[in-house]
Amino acid sequence: MSCPHLSGIAALLKSSHPYWSPAAIKSAIMTSADLLNLQGKRIFDETLQTADILATGAGHVNPSKATDPGLIYDIQPDDYIPYLCGLGYNDTGVSILVHRPIKCSKVSSIPEGELNYPSFSVKLGPSQTFTRTVTNVGASYSTYSVKVYAPLGTHVTVKPSTLYFTEVNQKASYSVTFSRTSGGKAGAFTQGFITWASTNHVVRSPVSVLFQ
Repeated sequence: MSCPHLSGIAALLKSSHPYWSPAAIKSAIMTSADLLNLQGKRIFDETLQTADILATGAGHVNPSKATDPGLIYDIQPDDYIPYLCGLGYNDTGVSILVHRPIKCSKVSSIPEGELNYPSFSVKLGPSQTFTRTVTNVGASYSTYSVKVYAPLGTHVTVKPSTLYFTEVNQKASYSVTFSRTSGGKAGAFTQGFITWASTNHVVRSPVSVLFQ
């Protein structure tokens, strides 16, 4: 039933924000999702154990919060071209997908982790750094501070630690560096979150790490 529910919620958000892209709507849904059920307890999986991020994704959708997410991670259609080239698609494949001729040799390809997505999926051997850009869709003057719930076995550094906005639709970028600690064992999976919080909003990005 998640498909019709999310389709309806996406339509609701589009009616409230007609100029938001599909990526912006998805970001609003993901970053505002709840981690607790109606009883205020962690969400369970089908075995009645606490569900991990692979079962819950970003969490349980909260339409009211999604309408006013504070920040969004936006992606425009052309942003997918360097992403597809970075995934190894050839010129023909990318051209078919975007409906126009593309030469990947003339595109600044990006690794998959660099797509401006509202979550992080990391295969961690040596340290890795990713960049994200957020757009302010809340109050004109607002300040967001970062809080990191680092996955077990990792050290996470976010720069800068505070984002300042003075107008609506203003953008700001930050970088996240994931490094391995002594607790990170090859083949193990771990999870965490990165949140940006202002006076009125909490914008949460799920993080999953697989140690190589």
